[in-house]
Amino acid sequence: MSRHVAIVTDSTAYLPPGLMERHGITSVPLTVVLGDRALEEGTEISTRSLAQALQKRRPVTTSRPSPEEFARTYREVADTGADGIVSLHLSAELSGTYDAAVLAAREAPVPVRVVDTGMVAMALGFCALSAAEAAEGDGTVDDAVTAAEKRAAGTSAHFYVDTLDYLRRGGRIGTAQALLGSALAVKPLLRLENGRIELLEKVRTASKAIARLEEIVVERAAGAEVDIAVHHLSAPERAGVLAERLRERVAGLAELHVSEVGAVIGAHTGPGLLGVVVSPR
Repeated sequence: MSRHVAIVTDSTAYLPPGLMERHGITSVPLTVVLGDRALEEGTEISTRSLAQALQKRRPVTTSRPSPEEFARTYREVADTGADGIVSLHLSAELSGTYDAAVLAAREAPVPVRVVDTGMVAMALGFCALSAAEAAEGDGTVDDAVTAAEKRAAGTSAHFYVDTLDYLRRGGRIGTAQALLGSALAVKPLLRLENGRIELLEKVRTASKAIARLEEIVVERAAGAEVDIAVHHLSAPERAGVLAERLRERVAGLAELHVSEVGAVIGAHTGPGLLGVVVSPR
């Protein structure tokens, strides 16, 4: 077996399957709890089923992978010949996934470095890709961690949601902020800041909010070679239009990914989500 540094992430990275396979990245799924059923993200619940449940106001919660799931994954990865593992996960401010990975790493058969990227969605995915690229060839664990942390430091993520109610229900944004948005009947723009979701701006209409999101992304991408990911939930046309606008306006665009978020992020944002990740290379 060839020795190498392996990269593990979690299902909220929303990496295209082809990229994961090409770079040998392993993903550990989070869980969506729909009523009394616990379903693995990516295999056991579709975003369509999630959106329907949210629209019917059925109880939806999410949960981290267990330490046992991480331990099993680390053993399986070690069995492929890895002599070190870098395990990159969504912000510890948003999930206990990082903590579960840390617990499992203590018992792993090879050294495991667990990293709280402070990111989520393709903001996390781009970190995993950079780590995998650094690890290829003779890259060390330190090389992979450094590459991931450098990518995270330059990456930004901004989101439009139709309502803050879902984020409020899941405890991902303050009740006062959510109620203020509802009372003023505004459309919120959010950003990922220090691993937390924060209210950035309040805009009067959806069209103006999406136009403002586009301007923010263009400003963030100026003067650099960047990868961009456009995410949505039950809003493919809206995402497609925004992606084409960004393709026209971002001079340094390297790669552009358009994808629907999975059930875990969707459970906290609700249908209508439109998000953009800007990640300088």
